[in-house]
Amino acid sequence: MQREPNTDAQGNAFSADVVEAVWQKARTLGIYETLRVDAWGWTIVQQDFGNTQSRYGWEIDHIIPVEDGGSDDLSNLQALQWENNRRKEEIQHIAKGGGADRSKSFKR
Repeated sequence: MQREPNTDAQGNAFSADVVEAVWQKARTLGIYETLRVDAWGWTIVQQDFGNTQSRYGWEIDHIIPVEDGGSDDLSNLQALQWENNRRKEEIQHIAKGGGADRSKSFKR
């Protein structure tokens, strides 16, 4: 089953409490409470959660993917800039022997 971004293992949207807890886990960027840095070093903005129109938009990522047995436990969730989250999915697909999906393009 292909889940939508920002959904738990059952495909439901994460609660506001989970979104806030994942945000708090991300590395801070100086004194700015609304800015963080994702696991790949990209700047993300708190109010841009789920916003794929923003360079600073971010999503909740399952570190160990649900399809590989990953859970919705907070220890398995991280904030990733949305493009990084999509790239991670493609990289994992290739690593499993699926080949590159040429239909996806991430232009800057």
